[in-house]
Amino acid sequence: MKTLLKKIFIHNWPRKALSVILALIIWFVVNQTMTSTKTISGISVRVMNIPQGKTVEGIHSDDLLNRKITLTLTGNKKLLEDLNSNDFEVVIDAMNREGEWIATITKKNLAPLNPEINLSQGISKVSAKNFIVKMTKFITEKIPIIITQPIGEAPKGYKYVDIWPYHLYITISGPEEVVKKLKTRGLKLIFNLNDISKAELDDLRADSTIGGKDAVSFYVPNHWKQISLPALSSTPLEINDPNAKHLRIDFIRDELLPIQNPIPISLFFPPNYSNVLNPQKAHIALNNMVNLRHGIKMITEPLYVKGVSELFLELMRDMLQIVVIASPTSDKTSLEWSVQFINHQLLEERYVSTLMSDITDDESNDLEPKAREAYLRNRFRNYMNRFRLFKEDNKKLKLDIELKGNSIVISEVTVNGA
Repeated sequence: MKTLLKKIFIHNWPRKALSVILALIIWFVVNQTMTSTKTISGISVRVMNIPQGKTVEGIHSDDLLNRKITLTLTGNKKLLEDLNSNDFEVVIDAMNREGEWIATITKKNLAPLNPEINLSQGISKVSAKNFIVKMTKFITEKIPIIITQPIGEAPKGYKYVDIWPYHLYITISGPEEVVKKLKTRGLKLIFNLNDISKAELDDLRADSTIGGKDAVSFYVPNHWKQISLPALSSTPLEINDPNAKHLRIDFIRDELLPIQNPIPISLFFPPNYSNVLNPQKAHIALNNMVNLRHGIKMITEPLYVKGVSELFLELMRDMLQIVVIASPTSDKTSLEWSVQFINHQLLEERYVSTLMSDITDDESNDLEPKAREAYLRNRFRNYMNRFRLFKEDNKKLKLDIELKGNSIVISEVTVNGA
C-alpha cells in the first residue's frame, strides 16, 4: 500500500505538480474568458450636466429619473451571474442638449455602485431599447395645499372641532409641465385622527388656555407635514410654508355641558304671513314645557349643550333664546324653531379678546396678531354652527310645536333620537 501511494504522489512529483498547476491556470483562464448574455431590468438612470435653467422631464432632486430601464449585457459569465440592478446605474450626459433626443447607451454609460465590481473589464457590449430623454424648462412655483377634513375617530372622551389653517403652500421646482399641472390642480393633505392618543390630548388640556375651558390644540408634528410627489421626488417633500408651523387640530371634551339658566322662547312672524299670523292673533301657550317668569316665557327644565367649549358657553348662556317661526301649517305638522344668539358680534368680540389676552399658549402667541385673531374668530363661528341643545339623557332636544287656534303649543317629542 505504501509503495502504491509513493508511486502516485512521490514518483516524478515535480512533473505531476507542474501538471496540476497548469491545469488550474488553464481552468482559470477559460473560466475568466467565458462570455454570456444577461438581461437586467429595473436599472436606475441618472442625468448629469443639465444646462442651467433647464431640467429633464421625470427627474428627481437627486438627478435620478422616475423611470427605470432594461439592458441586455454581454460579458464575463462569472460577473454577469452575480450582477443585478443594485450594482450599477446608467449615467447620461445632458451637456449641450436641447429638446428631445434618443440617448445612446454603451458600456461607457454604466457607473458601478458596488466598488467590488469592474464593469469596464467585465462588460463587452450593452444593448437597450431606444431611450428618449426630454429637456424642458426648469421653473419654481408655489403650489396650494388644501387641508381636508381628517379621517378616523377622535380619541375617546374628545370631539374633533376643526383644523387650522385650511390652506398652505409648498414651493417646488421642477419641469415646467409637471409644476404647472400641480399648480392648476393643487394638492390635498389629509390627517388621521386615529394617530392621536387620548394621553396626548389629556396632557395638552392640562396645560391649555383658560384653565382647559376652551379647545385643546394638537400641533401637527413635522413628520406629518409632508407631501408625496412621485413625479418630482422619490421621497416625500416637506411643506416649506412658514405658516405650516401653526398647523393644528382642535378638540373639545365630548361631554354634556349644563346651561344652568332658563332659556327665553319667543315668536318670529314672517311679514308675508302677517295678515294671517301676528302678535294679536297668536301667542305661545303656557304648559309644563313653557313657564312665565317675570313676564317672560321660558323653557325652565334643565337643558344641556354639546359641540362647544366651556368658555364659549360661559359667554353665551345669558344671551340665548329659542325662536319659533310662526307660519301657516297647511303643509307642515310642526312649526320650525331655532336657537338664536343675541348680539353675537359683541359675544364674538368678548371671546376673541379673552383668548387674545391669554399668555399661556406660547405657540398661538407666535402667530401674528391678525392671524391669531382670524383663527379665534373662525373657532367662535364654528362653535356657533355646532351648538346643539340636549336633554340630560344625552338625546337631542326635539320640540313638537303646533298651532291650535290662536295658541302655539310647545311640547317635547317623546320618540327617542340621538
